[in-house]
Amino acid sequence: MVAIRFGQIFFTKSLQIGRKLQQFGPSVKYYCCQVPNYEFVKLETTGEKKNVGLITLNRPKALNALCDKLMSEVNDAVSRFEKDESIGAIVLTGSEKAFAAGADIKEMQNNKYSQTIRGNFLAHWDYISRTTKPVIAAVNGYALGGGCELAMMCDIIYAGEKAKFAQPEVAIGTIPGAGGTQRLTRAVGKSKAMEMVLTGNQITAEEAEKSGLVSKIFPAEKLVAEAIKLGEKIASHSQLIVAMAKESVNTAYETSLKEGLHFEKRMFHGTFATNDRKEGMTAFIEKRPPKFTNQ
Repeated sequence: MVAIRFGQIFFTKSLQIGRKLQQFGPSVKYYCCQVPNYEFVKLETTGEKKNVGLITLNRPKALNALCDKLMSEVNDAVSRFEKDESIGAIVLTGSEKAFAAGADIKEMQNNKYSQTIRGNFLAHWDYISRTTKPVIAAVNGYALGGGCELAMMCDIIYAGEKAKFAQPEVAIGTIPGAGGTQRLTRAVGKSKAMEMVLTGNQITAEEAEKSGLVSKIFPAEKLVAEAIKLGEKIASHSQLIVAMAKESVNTAYETSLKEGLHFEKRMFHGTFATNDRKEGMTAFIEKRPPKFTNQ
């Protein structure tokens, strides 16, 4: 019996279900491979070559508010896809109504300063930003507070036409704590970030695109499919080279131009130690598609 592999876990039933679903026609684009013990997250593989991982936040009654358990499940899902050699890109999404409408206020309401310091509160929430595989956020509806921060932890943001972004923490007596004052400033500039953080006002998908926070906007019903299509394009390249390119772009945010250029040059030189660089250039000269081995 054939099995779908996520790390060391096999999902034979998922493949059987996927095959049955295919009988209903081409509109079914991916197999469902939900991990049974996830409460707030759905996990799937998608794309024609099943090389894109899809993570869907699934806490609808709370508009996907980010509680600690949900974020732990997201981290675990990302880790599974990170270890799966067949996956070349990851898409993170929510529902049409809400990507994530903020952090769970009830969960943190009674926290004390000493608790947050000793426990390093929210420290593990940014795991998704440290994965080597590219992550695409497909944002429909509300991406507020922690939801906006989670989207910004991803490498690329696609938005639905009615998406709303905001950092409204100031309205409840606190400030962003998962990158809202840092990643937002780097994405949209000081003035726009300051306005959003100090007022808590929401901005539309169109404003987010103009500000550089969002790459592209799509109709809500097409958003996830477009994000998956982007993931497939990325996954068609060498995972090794993609990881090097991603690290180089991220380095631009954290270093001076001089240091960044030096890092980029060394990473570029490093590609010449890989089989995929040789295969890519050889395929180009021979006018054929490359066959990357991630080596």
